[in-house]
Formats: sequence, C-alpha cells, structure tokens
Amino acid sequence: MSDLTTNSAGRAVPTQVNGREAIPFKGVGSYIPQKNKAAPAIRSVAQYPSNGNKVVPSLIEALKWAGLRDGMTISSHHHFRDGDRTMHQVFVAAKELGVRDLVWYPSAAFPCHEPFIEYFKSGLLKRIEGSLNGALGRYASQGNMNGLAVLRSHGGRYRAIQDGDVHIDIAIIAAPAADAFGNCSGTLGPTACGPLGFALADSQYADHVIAVTDHLIPFPCAPWDINGNNVDQVVVLNQIGDPSKIVSGTTQITRSPDKLLIAEYAARFVRESGIMKDGFSFQAGAGGTSLAFTIYLSEMMRESKTKARFIRGGSTKYLVQMLEEGLTDYILDGQSFDLDGVRSLRDNPRHIATSPFTSYNYHGKGNFASILDCVVLGATEIDVDFNANVVSHSDGYMLHGIGGWQDALFSPCTILAAPLFRDRVPVIRDRVTTLCGVGELIDVIVTERGVAINPGRGDLIESLSGSSLPLRSIQELKEEAEEICGGAPAPARTSDQVIGVVEWVDGTILDNVRQVK
Repeated sequence: MSDLTTNSAGRAVPTQVNGREAIPFKGVGSYIPQKNKAAPAIRSVAQYPSNGNKVVPSLIEALKWAGLRDGMTISSHHHFRDGDRTMHQVFVAAKELGVRDLVWYPSAAFPCHEPFIEYFKSGLLKRIEGSLNGALGRYASQGNMNGLAVLRSHGGRYRAIQDGDVHIDIAIIAAPAADAFGNCSGTLGPTACGPLGFALADSQYADHVIAVTDHLIPFPCAPWDINGNNVDQVVVLNQIGDPSKIVSGTTQITRSPDKLLIAEYAARFVRESGIMKDGFSFQAGAGGTSLAFTIYLSEMMRESKTKARFIRGGSTKYLVQMLEEGLTDYILDGQSFDLDGVRSLRDNPRHIATSPFTSYNYHGKGNFASILDCVVLGATEIDVDFNANVVSHSDGYMLHGIGGWQDALFSPCTILAAPLFRDRVPVIRDRVTTLCGVGELIDVIVTERGVAINPGRGDLIESLSGSSLPLRSIQELKEEAEEICGGAPAPARTSDQVIGVVEWVDGTILDNVRQVK
C-alpha cells in the first residue's frame, strides 16, 4: 500500500495511485502543471486502405489488429447510458482471445454493466478507472478490484487523457451511424443517442480507435461527431445500444412533495437573488429535483418575459421546450437524457453539441462552466463548511459517479439542492464521508426546511434581504435534521485499506475511499 500524506483539504491521500506518482490537492487553482499535452503515435495513410474502407468483419478481428494483450486499457463512452449493448460484446470478444487483467476506462457505468462483475472474478478485468455506480461500486467498495478505483469528473477524465495521466490502448466508440471511413454521428440512425462528445478525447489520444455501429451509411456520414481520421477500424454489429434506456429513473421529474418544494425554493432563489435576468445562463442536472427546478424556473421566466442566452445540458424535453418556445437562444449539450433531446440536436441548429474539452476541461484556455451564471446540483452529503460528497453515502459505499458535478462548481453561483435527510439519515453533517467538492466553491444549500447561504457570499445574502424564502444557517439545518432523525449519522464502517481515490479537476488527489467492512 502507498504511503499517505495530508493534502490542503486536511484529507489523507496516497502518494502513489496504481504505480503513478500522485499529487495531493493543493487548493483551488493552486496547481498549474508545467508540461506538454500527451500525443498519439504518428500514423501513415500507407497503413490504411486506399479506398477508405476500414470495415472489418468482427470485433475479434478488430481487437487482433489493435494488438490486444494482457493489461491493456480499453475505454468507452456512456451516451447510451443504461442502454449500452456494445461493451458486453467487446469483452466477450476479448475473453475469446484469452487476455487478462484489462483496465476498463468508461466515461460512466450503469446498472446494465452489473454482469461485468463476472469479468473481474474470471480475471478478464483488473479494475475500473471511472464512474462506479450501483452494483459495480458496491463490489469495488468491498475491496474486490486489483488496484485503486480512480474517480474523476467528466472534465477530469478528458484532462487525464489530454495530460497523459491515462494512456488508452484501445478506444471503443459506439456510433449510431458511421461510414466505412470511420466518421461517426450520434444523431443519425435507428439507435440515435445524441452527442458523442464524451468519446472525443478517446478518439484523439488512444493508440487504436474502433468505431462500432449498427447503421453503416455511405460516405460521408455528416455531420460527424467523431472524425474518421481518428478511427482505425469500423465494425458493424446487429445492435450497439437501446436508446430508450437513455431515460432512466434519475431522469424523471420527482413526485415527492418535499423535493418539489426544494425545486421551487431553488427557482425562487435564482429569481429573487437577481440572477434570473435577460441574457443569463444556467445548468441543471437531469435528476428529478433538477428537472422540477427547470420547470419552475421556466414558468417564472415566462411570467416575467425573461430570456436566457444559453442553457447548458444534458438535454431533456423540458430544455427543448424552452428552446422551441424562445425562452433561451441556445442549448449547449453534452449528452441527451431523452429522445426529445436527440431529435432537437439533430434538427435545431441552435441546439449545439459540446464536449468535455469545451465545457469542463480544467487544463484548457477557459471552459464554459465558469461562464454559467448558476448551476443547480445534488449531493449525497454536505458538511457545515459547505464541503460536499456525491460518490458515496454515509455507509461508505461508492454508489454514484462524479459526472460533471465537480466541473460545474466553478459557476459564479453553485446551488446544491438536497433533502435534509434520506431514510432518516441527516444529509448535513460535521464532516462528509468522501470529499468531492470544497466548500469555497459551493454557495447555497437548498433543502425543504430552509435555504443556507455560504457566509462567504455576502453579496448573495444582501441580495436576498427582504425575501420570503426561509433563510437559515447551515448549523441550524444540521441541528434540525439531527433532532428529527434522533442524532447525527454514525461514521462509515470502513477499514484502513484504501481502495479508491477522488481526483480533483486538476488531477490532484482530493480524498481517499476506504474499504467497507
């Protein structure tokens, strides 16, 4: 096990992660790397078919051509969400080739990937560097992976590839439409799933890129999300994904009265603080409370005849309705959360596909996240210093991915919308189990029993003077939750064994994750 050191957030973190030297978190904006970006190997036109036809007969043939061998890192993207049908076929082919100890580098994992636990047990997979949701997170939390789980944000994932922290041997791009040259589209074909921006870095930096499609069309596949000049081979399968599974339980409007109240308070905060004005911008997630927030805010915008300049997505039918109604000029979309979003992206020129490079990458010449006037996000835990957790619960299990959550914290106003307690466990506590975002970047906590503004945001406090919103201190909210639930939550029952780390957006190590007993 690697030695531990204490970072600037007061968290003990490993000095090495999976054989690579780790840099402890130094504070927001304090780490500026002095090196060049990674670069893929040079390829020659002489190595590829002169007629531009890169189609090969099977995944097995493509993996052989890519030189698949033990210990390689294989990446994938998650635009099909719980409808992914590609990576299972990839790993079946890899198993037939007899390789072992592969590292899977997905942009996110979903319940449909629970069967991959068998690949760990058989030795085909060694570890996952990426989102660890549900059953995969529980499996890893019990210490079953060989090596540390590395949890990154969407922007952090792009940055890690760009900076050379992660080297992808083989990238798999599931493309709803592609041509024989390898140009890929996410908005064409019967399995259209929306933008393919999460696969951009994979296509740019991987040693070998395999585009997998179930809808091969004549050249050119246009407009393309992934350029065929970055693709080595094209494989045609019967089905790469089920786009109906883009919509999941987390992309349905909440019916909970408490959560609806939270959403209403958050929308009122945006309006009454003066953030909601002509030309403003915002981002809200696709969770049930965030969707409700979007509906409340759109009603307020309609009533006051306020128009946004742009809205950052994940697109949903509610954002699409706002665009089509003229409540916003643009949607800047990183992924589609329903089929209305897919349709709009395909048909509406003011619905623009983006990628983590433009939206979230911290090692770039700016990004869209810091331009947003406000974001509304969730959290599993929040502490009295406004630090927050999104990957684990109070029992210590890793059950959620970071997604774009960390990246969006750089908005001028970050609002966390969360219930005061879940299953009679207080959400606000003295110290979060896993630190994912530091309190200096979190401005407002909205619960069903009150709204707490970070004391460091005197401007927001002043803007709410005279508001009818139930403004409380975070300490008052914590005490009320503990009174209702019968006390503070018990600490997670974990061992001293570190089984994962949370990276900050700049690649430094923000916290460790320990094995659950």
